[in-house]
Amino acid sequence: MNKYMGFYELQNINIPTIPWKRYTGDEKLDDNYLWTLRVAVENSNDLNLPRVIGATAKEAEEKGKELLRRFNNELVVYYPFFIAEKSGVLDVNNSRTIIEAVDKDLWNLVTYGNRNVTISITSEGASYFGEENFLKEEELSELKRCSEIIKKKFRDIISEGQSILAEWSFAYKSDKYSNPIGEKFIVFYELRSVR
Repeated sequence: MNKYMGFYELQNINIPTIPWKRYTGDEKLDDNYLWTLRVAVENSNDLNLPRVIGATAKEAEEKGKELLRRFNNELVVYYPFFIAEKSGVLDVNNSRTIIEAVDKDLWNLVTYGNRNVTISITSEGASYFGEENFLKEEELSELKRCSEIIKKKFRDIISEGQSILAEWSFAYKSDKYSNPIGEKFIVFYELRSVR
């Protein structure tokens, strides 16, 4: 399962996910919010594809049309921008779940290699590397709950020796000035399988 298929799987799994929609170029985005656009390709390398993060409605519409031209017939999705407080990756397989977490945006982990904590959970318990109290008890419980849902949903893929990687954030909605609004929530925004 690549990023393309993962976007569709996110809509069919019982975990909190981004409210993405396919961008066609005809959308009129709400000026009261900032927007994120991402590209997913069906049949080729889907790593490091261009994205637009935290753009105004006008900027997002222009960039979206550019992405559609550049990636003809591929999936361009859009959803409201969110402000991450903590982010990370769940790595779920048959024998263990690994939770990696970082302060603020996921870029701090995947691009810069920063990490506040790694938690390895097996049937024998949990091992912590880094800041053991970085994730609050209720945050860790929510991540464990979601990892169990992922494990059940993708048991066939996992039984073949693959892992499911899921990217997540504890985040806030954002106004058009990049100010947090509302209550904090957890959101998953990428799902893929890896060998």
